[in-house]
Amino acid sequence: MDNKDLTWKLQNAQHLAQDEWIDFRACDYELPNGEIIGPVYNFSKHSFSIIVARDEQGRFICVRQYRHGIDEVTTEFPAGAIEYKDKSDVPYITFDNIIATEDDAFETARRELKEETGYVSDNWKHLMTAPSNATLSNSNVHIYAAENCHKVTGQELDDTEFLNVELIDEEELVKRIYVGDFKQTIHMLAYFLYKNA
Repeated sequence: MDNKDLTWKLQNAQHLAQDEWIDFRACDYELPNGEIIGPVYNFSKHSFSIIVARDEQGRFICVRQYRHGIDEVTTEFPAGAIEYKDKSDVPYITFDNIIATEDDAFETARRELKEETGYVSDNWKHLMTAPSNATLSNSNVHIYAAENCHKVTGQELDDTEFLNVELIDEEELVKRIYVGDFKQTIHMLAYFLYKNA
């Protein structure tokens, strides 16, 4: 079978929740054999950037913050959502307006590193852009590396952001990935992409 013989065809989409944070949909699809199934749930959220950042001593610049999905405080890399409002004339998330250019994603990466940690870098590398969860969502993750980061300011956090900065050596980071509190799978991917870049 070629791709056209594998593709599901969207027949109907009901927006169960659509606001500035998410477009959550219940969809009906026609399968390749002609059968209609539904509801099949999917969603769009902001695409986002992750930064694997190291300071001038080679330590990984990480943040610790609460994640309500697992009800735990975790360690992870700095990251942030890519704004969509300049690309759309509607004030809510749609399937299309969460897809960002690499320029927008890189600007987000630079901004989030500085705002969340107070660090900046002149040595950046794009590691990968990929769907963040292809089964359920069309948003992308843009992964960057930033080397020789140096601190220039304090944190500039949003009203809903509460996080601490930690400088972690590589041995400790790997330990947290395998047996600790570094639990964001895309952030784990970011580390291994960085190691193999």
